[in-house]
Amino acid sequence: MIPEQTDVLIVGGGPTGLLLAGDLARAGVAVTLVERHERGSDLTRAFGVHARTLEQFDARGIADDLVAVGAKVDKLRLFGSVSIDLGGLLDSRFPYLLIAPQTHVENVLRSRAVELGANLVSGATLAGFTQTAEVVEATVRHQHSTQRVHAEYLVGADGYHSRVREVLGLEFPGRSVLKSIMLADVRLTTPPEDVLAVNGVGDCFAFIAPFGDGWYRVFAWNRRNQLPDTEPVALDELREVARRALGTDYGMRDPRWMSRFHSDERQVESYSVGRVFLAGDAAHVHSPAGGQGMNTGLQDAANLGWKLAAAVQGWAPDGLLGSYHAERHPVGREVLRSSGAIIRAAMLESRIGQLARNVVAGAALELAPIARRAAGSISGIGFAYPRPDGAHRLVGVRAGDTPLKGTPGRLYEALRDGKFVLVTNAAVAQDGWADRVRVVAPADPAHPAMLIRPDAYAAWASDRHDAAECKAALDNWT
Repeated sequence: MIPEQTDVLIVGGGPTGLLLAGDLARAGVAVTLVERHERGSDLTRAFGVHARTLEQFDARGIADDLVAVGAKVDKLRLFGSVSIDLGGLLDSRFPYLLIAPQTHVENVLRSRAVELGANLVSGATLAGFTQTAEVVEATVRHQHSTQRVHAEYLVGADGYHSRVREVLGLEFPGRSVLKSIMLADVRLTTPPEDVLAVNGVGDCFAFIAPFGDGWYRVFAWNRRNQLPDTEPVALDELREVARRALGTDYGMRDPRWMSRFHSDERQVESYSVGRVFLAGDAAHVHSPAGGQGMNTGLQDAANLGWKLAAAVQGWAPDGLLGSYHAERHPVGREVLRSSGAIIRAAMLESRIGQLARNVVAGAALELAPIARRAAGSISGIGFAYPRPDGAHRLVGVRAGDTPLKGTPGRLYEALRDGKFVLVTNAAVAQDGWADRVRVVAPADPAHPAMLIRPDAYAAWASDRHDAAECKAALDNWT
């Protein structure tokens, strides 16, 4: 049912909206999510779940369920002979790319959101909305009727063709990177030896990933035959492109579905207007290179959820909601830059250019600092948020999974109730904070004192475990 009033209204039931709905419900916020598909979308374009996203899932107790049904790739091929050894570069419980179809991710997130009490309404569309300084009034169409919904906040997680962004009147500047990308679900007579098969040779590329049930998703692009998205895909062309890019078509057969789409690079200038926010593909879209699109949207949701909950519950520090754009817009811009660089390098036509690319990139990635930075960028592990002048070096940095004394035994388990986590050996009274802060002690007494945000980034840190300093940080943040 669509209520007449809700704290937060989310438009869009993909991974971004579902994670956000679950986080808000966990915090006790009344949240309603409306999704136009009756049963969820069957269109899977994302297959890779990166390490930072898995860490966010770990902080919600759902990473192990997804890892159990996915396949791990610890060496990520970028183009030609150039690859990144994630397993040797990422300091994480998840030093790999997990191959898991977007539909699997959505199923896990949907189950969590429902279990936590989020109200998910399928077959519903946003007609429009207006907002004042105090409220958003939205009009939702559902089951041949129209209903008004009053919400404190509205979030558009409704993808590339975002209705929320359209109503806000925001432009979506950018351009198409690749046109006429072919998609298909097929059987393979001789599956690849590795989990992924991927390569680009200048005038084409092909990518093959497993669903895990005997079906494979094929992405392919043919510079020689770029047709409108509405044109049908021929299995013979898919086979031919795979042979050119991969050296074999693996015996592609029995397609159950084939289509075309185009890949854009775009980013909205502002992630929020008043009480309305944009997240995921409604705010930014990227080339498929590196598999960062879905992951970036999920990180948007992790950043925004606890801030909206704090605002609804009345304890948000000044400027907290504004920090969503300040923190996430630069990350979206960096993903646009890095994924764009990968796809352009992969599509070099000149043989000399390809050789130079492989030599230069291969040599650069032999240097440990460059390799770690590249792995951190692609996986999301390396992104940090702005640090105020004079703040400790760890402020704004992604929190590692610190071992703790007693139970729970590590930081990401302590984060699972959605609270701040204060890591300190000092005796800190919890009066006034117990509903939003958990206090734990590090297993290593030399570990800095840290206040970890619900999205697993450091809000405050100190090399001293001083109760007065800890209390000041709690006063400031909670």
